[in-house]
Amino acid sequence: MDIKFLMKQAQIMQKKIEEAKEELGKREIRVSSGGGMIEILINGKQEIKEIKIEPDVIDVNDKEMLEDLILAAVNEAIRQSKELVAEEMSKLTGGVSIPGMF
Repeated sequence: MDIKFLMKQAQIMQKKIEEAKEELGKREIRVSSGGGMIEILINGKQEIKEIKIEPDVIDVNDKEMLEDLILAAVNEAIRQSKELVAEEMSKLTGGVSIPGMF
């Protein structure tokens, strides 16, 4: 194979990956826990953009429950965001996993 051709293909792939990263940063996922009492908005870069807490779930005598609900929502938001990234990168790479890409 021609090394120049391979280098050109690698540059094209790198450009597509950078464009995909930028686009994923614009994509958002909303996740909730506690029947919608906690809502998390996260983007494809795993950046938490917003946290909403319904006032009814705030109980000074049971802060552990609120902490658990927030933790569950954040972890699910991160999981779904990573899943979105994996799906988009799989489309871009034809299903080939490239270690360290994200």
